[in-house]
Amino acid sequence: MAVKQDDLLFELLRQTKLFNDVQLDQLALDDRSGDASITESVMRLGMASEEDFLQAAARVLGLDYVDVSEIAPTPDVIARLPARSVYQYSVIPVSFDNDTLTIATSDPFNLALVDGLRIASGCQIRPVVCTTEKIGKQARKFYGVGGDTFEKMMSGGRYEVEAAEDMKYDLSDVGQEASIVRFVNQIVAEADKQGATDIHVEPMEHELRIRYRIDGLLHKVDVPSQLHRVQAAVISRLKVMANLDIAEKRMPMDGRIGIRVNGKEIDIRVSTCPTVYGESVSLRLLQKGGGIVRLSQLGMSPKNEKLMHRIIHRPNGIVLVTGPTGSGKSTSLYAFLHEINTVDKRILTAEEPVEYEMPGINQVLVRPEIGLTFARVLRSFLRQDPDVLMVGEIRDIETAEIAINASLTGHLVFSTLHTNDAAGAFARLIDMGVEPFLVASSVVVVLAQRLLRRLCPVCKLEGEADPALLERMEINPEIFRGRRIFNSRGCQNCSQTGYKGRGGIFEILPVSDTIRTMVTDHRPSLEIRDKAIEEGMATLRDDGWEKVFAGFTTIEEVLRVAEDQED
Repeated sequence: MAVKQDDLLFELLRQTKLFNDVQLDQLALDDRSGDASITESVMRLGMASEEDFLQAAARVLGLDYVDVSEIAPTPDVIARLPARSVYQYSVIPVSFDNDTLTIATSDPFNLALVDGLRIASGCQIRPVVCTTEKIGKQARKFYGVGGDTFEKMMSGGRYEVEAAEDMKYDLSDVGQEASIVRFVNQIVAEADKQGATDIHVEPMEHELRIRYRIDGLLHKVDVPSQLHRVQAAVISRLKVMANLDIAEKRMPMDGRIGIRVNGKEIDIRVSTCPTVYGESVSLRLLQKGGGIVRLSQLGMSPKNEKLMHRIIHRPNGIVLVTGPTGSGKSTSLYAFLHEINTVDKRILTAEEPVEYEMPGINQVLVRPEIGLTFARVLRSFLRQDPDVLMVGEIRDIETAEIAINASLTGHLVFSTLHTNDAAGAFARLIDMGVEPFLVASSVVVVLAQRLLRRLCPVCKLEGEADPALLERMEINPEIFRGRRIFNSRGCQNCSQTGYKGRGGIFEILPVSDTIRTMVTDHRPSLEIRDKAIEEGMATLRDDGWEKVFAGFTTIEEVLRVAEDQED
């Protein structure tokens, strides 16, 4: 409801004691379009927080203020209000008693809302008040992401269960299929809103399961329970967006989608795989031109940061970053490149895909399907008068040998490997077929890393180490004696997980003369690791414990991501 000069309305606003006469005049003038609610106007003008305003409004109107996040309405209550009404009016049903449906709203001054919901539900409406964010979370939880769109699809009767293998959907017909398009858009937009890095669309026997990977862990998305009835249409829509053949359902396929969400350009890598119950689709979300993390923002200890700063300013050598998929290797490489990206250096990168676009750097997208491999791009780079090269990944001996030759001829080379720890990088290169003396003479540092979840700053709780956990994991309790640590708890800010965001832990192995000799002699990785620790290297777990003492994360999180190599 638009803000209007209504004596009763503004008398009620005045009674909240949150606004003076000047602010009331501003509210009256704020929105002439007729679209904004009073709550939205108050927040847009920065006059009060939503929660403070709604609590005051509830008191003046004689309504209850409730926290809907602590209420679980029964299926019978949920069924009394259609999803389209829930999303249209931004409300959530709370309870039903004596033919009266209690609904929570963040717009208690909207008189038309009660009338509309009375018609939609067929019963009397009793409004209570809660914030927009909490209502939205409950709506997604109980009606599912895109629940209103799904309900609209079902009401047309087009998608009754005939999901045969040869069924075709003309998704280009926006008039008939706009609901499928909107539903898929809602799934992607919600993933971006929650900070997901991956979306997995997985057909099961009696459901179409959708999961987001958030902060490294998978979370099931609340979607309408009958979504599997439009499974073929949803998967076909994703394939159309990725320019894949919707008729081919027997072979895995890869594609890409470029979209814009809330003003941000997102590049989505799409992979399909045939399963028993249909095609499984995985989407990796990459933000184009996302904020480049600087070296000082990686979360390294002062000692490690100083060491890496000195090494990346070397004129030549190979800098290797190791770790499993999704451990932040690319982020670290870009941080290093950003640090040395000056006008007097020519920097060339070969990547698959180009995850961040960085001004001042020549970035090449590797495309093996047309013969543009890492090795071929690297050979071309050597004729381009480079100072610094970055290779997305060393996958084979050809790429490894070219990278080594480049480092030995005066170039600084950055690249990644998949190994469990820093010391394992040498054995990995030698196993590829590279001569040990070449590995020893070219690699100057190996950085192993992992990403662990950061404790939610709102709800983290000071505590102590769990003795049973330490005993079970065979960890010396003396490490934590007398040290201040925090544990996770869970709140609305972190979706009850206890964690919000991620950060890195690092194991940096600089190649000293002793290490170089051991590599040349083809010594086992464990011996190299022990020597590096003797020379001052902090292991992943050691760095993790420092993050625990700093209140950044928990003991459980360090144990989850950093295995003990001695086991």
